Amino acid sequence: MSGKNRKDIKPGLSVSVVQKKDQRSGKLTKGVVKDILTNSSTHPHGIKVRLESGKVGRVKEIHS
Repeated sequence: MSGKNRKDIKPGLSVSVVQKKDQRSGKLTKGVVKDILTNSSTHPHGIKVRLESGKVGRVKEIHS
C-alpha cells in the first residue's frame, strides 16, 4: 500500500513519511500517525500527516 489514498491511513498507524526538507534526498522518517492533514481523498505525492513526534510529511510507506 502506498500513502496516496486517504482511506488507507488512520491515526495510530505506523508509516514512513518524507518531510519537506528531505524531499530532494528522499530521506524517510518513521513514525505513528497523529493527524491527517490532507482533506482530499487522494494526493499524487502522498497524504500529508502529522506524526506523534510533531513532524509533518507525506506518507510514502505504510507498515503493517
